[in-house]
Amino acid sequence: MEAQDGARVLNEDGPPQNQDLSFLLQSVTSFLSEYGWYAAFTCVGVYMLLQHLRKNRSTDSQSSPVSTSSQDPDSVVRRQAALEVSRRRMQEEQDARAAEFRDRQQRLEEDKRRQKIEMWESMKEGKSYKGKAQVAQSTEEATSSSSLRPKTDKKPLRNSGYSPLSGDGGGTCSWRPGRRGPSAGG
Repeated sequence: MEAQDGARVLNEDGPPQNQDLSFLLQSVTSFLSEYGWYAAFTCVGVYMLLQHLRKNRSTDSQSSPVSTSSQDPDSVVRRQAALEVSRRRMQEEQDARAAEFRDRQQRLEEDKRRQKIEMWESMKEGKSYKGKAQVAQSTEEATSSSSLRPKTDKKPLRNSGYSPLSGDGGGTCSWRPGRRGPSAGG
């Protein structure tokens, strides 16, 4: 081959090589070795963001299949009126329950005040300051204790041949010696 004639000169240093994607493999490998964790976290974040957006889009489409601009105005007014009536009824029920609770609390407070006044008056007179309910219970106990009758159908606690050291007749109970060692007392 002659270079003087203007012919092309081939590079004869080595055999010709096909350029394939091996240079891309080296650049990707070096990128992942330096920024691999960042790339992984970014991919996971993008995936979670897409899932969240997809879920929100599906719930929006399910909750309002018909757009608000295409709804009938009469049905909107009727629905709002029904909602207002429902709220008013629930508020009235709550007010009635609150009034009933207030009345009950006032009655309880009045009863407590009356009992305190009775206790104070009985204390002034020198009587016991216990309430009537406790006095009534003590009088019932006194009448029941005066009418005690002897019980004839008593069973004996143990039979006559019982001996705690023998080991028989005691059922599951048996005598065991105490722990060895110093006593716990002082």
